[in-house]
Amino acid sequence: MKVNKSKVLLGMSGGVDSSVAAVLLLKAGYEVIGGFMKNWSEGHQVVDAQAVKTECSWRTERRDAMRVAAQLGIEFYTFDFEEEYRAQVYEYMIAEYKAGRTPNPDVLCNKYMKFGLFLEKSQELGCDYVATGHYARTMIDEVGTHLLSGLDKNKDQSYFLCRLEQDQISKVLFPVGELQKADVRKIAEQNKLHVADKKDSQGICFVGKVALNDFLKDRIKPQEGNIIDTNGKILGKHQGHMYYTIGQRQGLGLAGGPWFIVERRPETNEVVVAKDEDKSLYNSELIATGITETIEGGLESKIGQKIKARIRYRQPLQSCQVTRLSNGQVQVKFDKPQRAVAPGQFIAFYRGDELLGSGIIS
Repeated sequence: MKVNKSKVLLGMSGGVDSSVAAVLLLKAGYEVIGGFMKNWSEGHQVVDAQAVKTECSWRTERRDAMRVAAQLGIEFYTFDFEEEYRAQVYEYMIAEYKAGRTPNPDVLCNKYMKFGLFLEKSQELGCDYVATGHYARTMIDEVGTHLLSGLDKNKDQSYFLCRLEQDQISKVLFPVGELQKADVRKIAEQNKLHVADKKDSQGICFVGKVALNDFLKDRIKPQEGNIIDTNGKILGKHQGHMYYTIGQRQGLGLAGGPWFIVERRPETNEVVVAKDEDKSLYNSELIATGITETIEGGLESKIGQKIKARIRYRQPLQSCQVTRLSNGQVQVKFDKPQRAVAPGQFIAFYRGDELLGSGIIS
């Protein structure tokens, strides 16, 4: 990273990645301001191997972020985005589950919170950029700012950034994107940051690791329905199609398995299951709507050509061909059938390491 006198608002979550990002930005000569986003404050069910307990963690995370900011001598702000988070992310998630789709709130959280409202705050503070601890990279040329995957393939988070567009990407820095996770922790140790050994956060963006069914039941009332096989035979009962996801195996309570969910039918409140070897669990093509591009013409120029895509986080990139349909949607045909294609999830398109754009699986 080149020495720079620009001013940066860094999203500090209280974790090791954003804390090391602060160290790297300061070393590179940036004027750094730390910013903590409070997007969710309700207590929720935290699930681990030992216990289930109610916890509201944002204060703990902010305290960790403030300690790092104080140690590094940087200014620190707290931004309360909870109202906007509920409107733009939480309500979206609830509506999608009710409609029988599988949402990804982390993707929308990045678009509207971290690189939406937070970016606006950076401009109000006179900053040139925002920065985060995401494992991703950018590259600038005469065309614009290209969004690339992180060099640590086990931590690459570019998928979660797939809805960002050029006006956002051009103002973003990813200081740890060139590093391996082990190197990030080593830098934290060398700088005596108290978060050096802190575990990575898990679960829903800003909500945490939750028992999803319990979380959804706060807003979506249970409604008993049938679990059926692909021939329509009733195999059991469930408490609501919205509590399940495509490809799910656990929690079905069915004999003769293993069974996997292949379809949710909100109109009849039915959950359809099949054996893993059943072809209904796999699809060679899909339709995607709401197409976005990270850089103008990046995806459009590859229509009709072989590119790569992934339909979920950490999935290995899959070879496919994209065809533009007359209604603005695209058809994606994969070289190999894809397991558990879930409507409502995002498909991210790549050329090599570059993220070209995205769509919503319909």
